[in-house]
Amino acid sequence: MELHNIAPNTLIALIIFYIFLILMSIAGFILRKAGKNVDNFITRMNSFWIIALLFTCAFAFSRKIALLFIMLLCYLALKEFFSIIPIRKSLRDVVFWAYIAIPVQFYFIYTNWIVMFYLFVPLYMFLLIPVAMVKKGETQGFIKSCAVIHWGLMSAVYSLGYVALFYSIPASINPKGGILGLIFYILILTISNDFSQFFFGKTMGRHKIVPTISPNKTWEGFLGGIFGTTIISIIMGYFLTPMSIYQSAFAGAVLAVAGFLGDVTMSGVKRDLGIKDTSQLIPGHGGILDRFDSLIFTAPLFFHYIAYVFDINILR
Repeated sequence: MELHNIAPNTLIALIIFYIFLILMSIAGFILRKAGKNVDNFITRMNSFWIIALLFTCAFAFSRKIALLFIMLLCYLALKEFFSIIPIRKSLRDVVFWAYIAIPVQFYFIYTNWIVMFYLFVPLYMFLLIPVAMVKKGETQGFIKSCAVIHWGLMSAVYSLGYVALFYSIPASINPKGGILGLIFYILILTISNDFSQFFFGKTMGRHKIVPTISPNKTWEGFLGGIFGTTIISIIMGYFLTPMSIYQSAFAGAVLAVAGFLGDVTMSGVKRDLGIKDTSQLIPGHGGILDRFDSLIFTAPLFFHYIAYVFDINILR
């Protein structure tokens, strides 16, 4: 199995990223030796190492391996969603069709049948779910059950699936970083936005922005996230994407807002259900939906932004 032809800029960015992880791990080790309580930080860093290595290994090899890996993430995210949402046992057959939608959706990506990717979950599964409900003869909570199952598909399968859809973009569009450069850009930008919001919120946060949904979110953290993400976007956009400085700055600001909205939307879901995390799959981070809630919003937005700005016609 051959490695991807990774563009030099993407490889350099990846090396810098791992150097940063090493430095952060060393800092945690030093602080613990100094008697500081950094157990949670170290737990999160250990989990982040595992996540980073899994993503690197998945994307370093063939397109097939990458698609299978993202498909697995979508499956885990959907399973996690159904584990926290109260759905009657009698609707297991309907939920089964939701799981079947995952390999079907990724078949469309693998074969570059992009029109069907766009339509299958938003339209055809939207029609199939109530049909499956009718077949079961279920009337109690009919509308709510249909909406909940479809919302899970839209977030865990359709939106996260856009990470895989980047492979449908011709590599010639991005000679600087290739397709992996675009994927690495959106992943790092989403993570850096979360970190920037957390940092500015903790150090400067005074004014609550959505206190009833996420009491720790502040206007200072939100605006600081936009500022920090825009700066990182300008730097990474220049080296990893075909975007100009102005296009990168605009993308960074918009993606920072989108990432924030993804975060607070999932917070609203968890607050409605009375839970702190969607699962305990990732120690220190919660579940898949906890870790990738921002990506649900940012991945589709960045894909369509790139397709629009560079007039990429990938429909068939």
